[in-house]
Amino acid sequence: MPTITVNMHEAKTNLSRLVEKAVQGESVVIAKAGKPMVRIIAIDAPVPAKRKRIGFLAGQVIVPDVRTFNDLGRDEIAAMFGGDE
Repeated sequence: MPTITVNMHEAKTNLSRLVEKAVQGESVVIAKAGKPMVRIIAIDAPVPAKRKRIGFLAGQVIVPDVRTFNDLGRDEIAAMFGGDE
Protein backbone atom coordinates (compact mmCIF):
# COMPACT_ATOMS: atom_id res chain seq x y z
CA MET A 1 0.00 0.00 0.00
CA PRO A 2 1.26 3.49 -0.73
CA THR A 3 2.19 5.83 2.09
CA ILE A 4 -0.08 8.78 2.74
CA THR A 5 1.83 11.92 3.73
CA VAL A 6 -0.07 14.85 5.24
CA ASN A 7 1.03 18.14 6.75
CA MET A 8 0.54 18.95 10.41
CA HIS A 9 -2.52 21.18 9.85
CA GLU A 10 -4.29 18.54 7.74
CA ALA A 11 -3.44 15.89 10.36
CA LYS A 12 -5.03 18.00 13.11
CA THR A 13 -8.14 18.52 11.01
CA ASN A 14 -8.48 14.89 9.87
CA LEU A 15 -6.96 12.91 12.74
CA SER A 16 -9.88 10.47 13.06
CA ARG A 17 -9.81 9.70 9.34
CA LEU A 18 -6.02 9.20 9.38
CA VAL A 19 -6.19 6.91 12.41
CA GLU A 20 -8.84 4.82 10.65
CA LYS A 21 -6.62 4.51 7.58
CA ALA A 22 -3.73 3.36 9.82
CA VAL A 23 -5.99 0.78 11.49
CA GLN A 24 -6.87 -0.52 8.00
CA GLY A 25 -3.17 -1.06 7.32
CA GLU A 26 -2.27 2.06 5.36
CA SER A 27 0.94 3.87 6.15
CA VAL A 28 0.31 7.46 7.32
CA VAL A 29 3.14 9.97 7.75
CA ILE A 30 2.73 13.43 9.27
CA ALA A 31 5.14 16.05 7.96
CA LYS A 32 6.07 19.52 9.19
CA ALA A 33 7.23 21.97 6.53
CA GLY A 34 7.54 19.03 4.13
CA LYS A 35 9.85 17.06 6.44
CA PRO A 36 8.42 13.69 7.63
CA MET A 37 8.15 13.77 11.42
CA VAL A 38 6.03 10.81 12.61
CA ARG A 39 4.27 7.72 11.33
CA ILE A 40 0.81 6.67 12.53
CA ILE A 41 0.50 2.89 12.85
CA ALA A 42 -2.03 0.59 14.43
CA ILE A 43 -1.09 -0.91 17.81
CA ASP A 44 -1.50 -4.45 16.48
CA ALA A 45 0.34 -3.74 13.22
CA PRO A 46 2.94 -6.41 12.44
CA VAL A 47 6.52 -5.36 13.10
CA PRO A 48 8.35 -5.16 9.78
CA ALA A 49 11.29 -7.52 9.39
CA LYS A 50 14.70 -5.90 9.53
CA ARG A 51 16.19 -5.40 6.10
CA LYS A 52 19.63 -6.75 5.39
CA ARG A 53 22.11 -3.95 4.96
CA ILE A 54 24.22 -5.21 2.09
CA GLY A 55 27.10 -2.89 1.36
CA PHE A 56 26.68 -0.72 4.47
CA LEU A 57 30.46 -0.50 4.90
CA ALA A 58 31.23 0.27 1.26
CA GLY A 59 34.25 2.52 1.02
CA GLN A 60 35.09 2.19 4.73
CA VAL A 61 37.02 -1.08 4.68
CA ILE A 62 40.15 -1.86 2.70
CA VAL A 63 40.44 -5.48 1.64
CA PRO A 64 44.00 -6.52 0.83
CA ASP A 65 44.84 -8.29 -2.42
CA VAL A 66 44.75 -12.11 -2.36
CA ARG A 67 48.51 -12.62 -1.98
CA THR A 68 48.75 -10.22 0.98
CA PHE A 69 45.64 -11.70 2.56
CA ASN A 70 46.95 -15.27 2.25
CA ASP A 71 50.27 -14.23 3.85
CA LEU A 72 48.64 -12.63 6.90
CA GLY A 73 49.72 -14.44 10.04
CA ARG A 74 51.68 -17.09 8.11
CA ASP A 75 54.62 -17.02 10.56
CA GLU A 76 52.40 -17.07 13.64
CA ILE A 77 50.34 -19.98 12.31
CA ALA A 78 53.49 -21.93 11.42
CA ALA A 79 54.86 -21.34 14.93
CA MET A 80 51.60 -22.50 16.53
CA PHE A 81 51.39 -25.73 14.58
CA GLY A 82 55.08 -26.47 14.15
CA GLY A 83 55.01 -26.20 10.39
CA ASP A 84 58.20 -25.13 8.64
CA GLU A 85 57.24 -23.96 5.21
